[in-house]
Amino acid sequence: MAFGVASIDRQTLKNNVVALAKAAKLYDIPTTITTVETEAFSGHTFPELLSVFPEKELLERTSMNSWDDQKVRDALAANGRQKVIVSGLWTGICNNMFAFSAMADAGYEIYMVADASGDTSPEAHDRAMQRMVQAGVVPMTTIQTILEWQRDWARRDTYDGLMEIIKEHAGAYGMGVDYAYTMVHKAGERVEHGPVREPDRAQRAHRLCAPSYRRSRRPCRKHHSARE
Repeated sequence: MAFGVASIDRQTLKNNVVALAKAAKLYDIPTTITTVETEAFSGHTFPELLSVFPEKELLERTSMNSWDDQKVRDALAANGRQKVIVSGLWTGICNNMFAFSAMADAGYEIYMVADASGDTSPEAHDRAMQRMVQAGVVPMTTIQTILEWQRDWARRDTYDGLMEIIKEHAGAYGMGVDYAYTMVHKAGERVEHGPVREPDRAQRAHRLCAPSYRRSRRPCRKHHSARE
């Protein structure tokens, strides 16, 4: 399904999905992974996502609306949470259908992570998000969701794990955190690497001006001829 996404850069989409999954695991958020017609046309789930939850079962279904599958309903009920955070493909089909059904049939509060979801065009994604907001869905972003889970920087039990997710997945924000850690606070670099060789200034090569001599048919000013 990711092949058809044109509302967001697909690599960015995958990055955000994996960041959201890592954060959900860090904060012990119950997580459900559901797929539709994997072998028929949709393809397999991002392996980077599955590596975050290697033991998690995948709830395969045939309906574009995951609410139509009893396994999904049972999994959500077993989680014991009334707020459901959703990311998926495509925004205007699977996400829309699930959100409307889950709110109408079971009273769930739906929070849609816009930049961890995608559709066939920016127009399709934006209209789907607007439609859901009109119906009561709360729009979110990946970083917004993760930082709301953290809420307080004094929560030291999750602080370091959060920083690792931020540095790896949060783009310019993550680069800034990395810079502050290493250049301002003088923390060690995140990865080990080979020895750093000090600068070794190369000797400047002697330059001849033969090309200008050929063009002008006159001796080079730098190398006076015997006739001057």
